Amino acid sequence: MPVDNKINVLVERTDSIVYHAESDLRKDQGKGWIGGNAPDFFDEQDDLIHEGNQKYVFYLTLVHPFKPESMISIFIPEDYEEYLENNIYPNCSIKVIEHPISTESTKERFTNPGLIKHIISDGTLSNDEKSMDQSFLIKVGGNPRLIQNEDYYFTKLREESFSFLFQVDEDGYPETLIHDDYSYPFGFGSLYIFAIIGATEIEHPVAGFWQFS
Repeated sequence: MPVDNKINVLVERTDSIVYHAESDLRKDQGKGWIGGNAPDFFDEQDDLIHEGNQKYVFYLTLVHPFKPESMISIFIPEDYEEYLENNIYPNCSIKVIEHPISTESTKERFTNPGLIKHIISDGTLSNDEKSMDQSFLIKVGGNPRLIQNEDYYFTKLREESFSFLFQVDEDGYPETLIHDDYSYPFGFGSLYIFAIIGATEIEHPVAGFWQFS
């Protein structure tokens, strides 16, 4: 990603990068995937993901838009009530982990039974204002498209110098993504990821909060 695009996307926030989910699995792993098995980086990482009796399932992984050697993977608790009650940083129980590029594992230890694997498309640069009216699975940079625009979601994030990095929006789910008899993980909502965004580095991605309609 050219430097000027990074400035437009993460500093001036006039542009954003949008991604979509595609069901054509004959492609390579694209820019990541949603559903399916976790990256093989996590094959022996149960202790990193699970916490005591609280088990987690894999949600998605995205090639870092500004660090092509890295991926950002997201895990959500199996227990919906757990992350419904803990939905705002620093008490957001969604796990966001940056790690080296990995292929999909053959093991199903973290697989979410409610999701059918889809590939995440290449990102396309979009004017941020126009992106607010688009359907997308992931939007990197620009400004977050919020469901509830309340300051308390941002209070602690701002105190600790976190800035918006990307969101995952369930409005962008294909009809083929959710198994029958399963619900949308975020209640037809959106998950917002933040990070410490410096002049040269993007560090410590975290789940800032999630909202539903």
